[in-house]
Amino acid sequence: MTTTAQRKMIRIGLVLTGLLIAALLALSLAPMGIARADTAPRLEVDLGMPLQAPQAGEAVVTHSTPKPAAAPRPQPALASDAMTLKRVLVVDGPFRHGDYVWDEEGVPQGEVIITVDIKAQTIAVFRAGYQIGAAVILYGADDYPTPTGTFPITQKKVHHISNIYNAPMPYMMRLTNDGVAIHASEVAWGNATHGCIGVPLAFAKLIFAQAKLGTKVIVTNGKMMAVPQGAQLDQAGLQRN
Repeated sequence: MTTTAQRKMIRIGLVLTGLLIAALLALSLAPMGIARADTAPRLEVDLGMPLQAPQAGEAVVTHSTPKPAAAPRPQPALASDAMTLKRVLVVDGPFRHGDYVWDEEGVPQGEVIITVDIKAQTIAVFRAGYQIGAAVILYGADDYPTPTGTFPITQKKVHHISNIYNAPMPYMMRLTNDGVAIHASEVAWGNATHGCIGVPLAFAKLIFAQAKLGTKVIVTNGKMMAVPQGAQLDQAGLQRN
């Protein structure tokens, strides 16, 4: 594939990667929405007439058999606000290795979701449903492919050295127990990783500050979804690493 065709694919992928995998989001992140609902159903018990204090000289009667409680009413699951897409960043111009965009101005605090599309060679960051960042990535070479799926971040470390390859992994965010992580890399044409997702250093610092332990990272290989009607499209300025 020529350099021009590769860059064209990256540019197209950037626009669509923020709109990744509708089906996968619904399947893999639905439990996140359910977890926001009450963990136990609320019991609404009919106690009958209000209790009144007995009058003077009046006997107090107690009942040995309690009245059965009403059946619990199932509570609807609360939809995760992070799953409602509200804004997508659009890059006007070629998106090259080492480039990234970041714009969180006016974006409320909320749940963070990270998506990675290996085929488009891009990563996108969303907060409360708003896309706040995107970058061109490095990914695993053919012998060390980057795994696909949904992974929670299980460890964060600013200064980390790989105990397998003895290589620095700045701003490391671990995805798997066998060493796959998002971390800062020299994102240049022709470079590859041993399965990790490499991002520009400046972008790594930004995403490291947003992500928490447990933040979901969804890695796909070309699965995208259409722009939902009413989604806001904001122009984003390119940053050079």
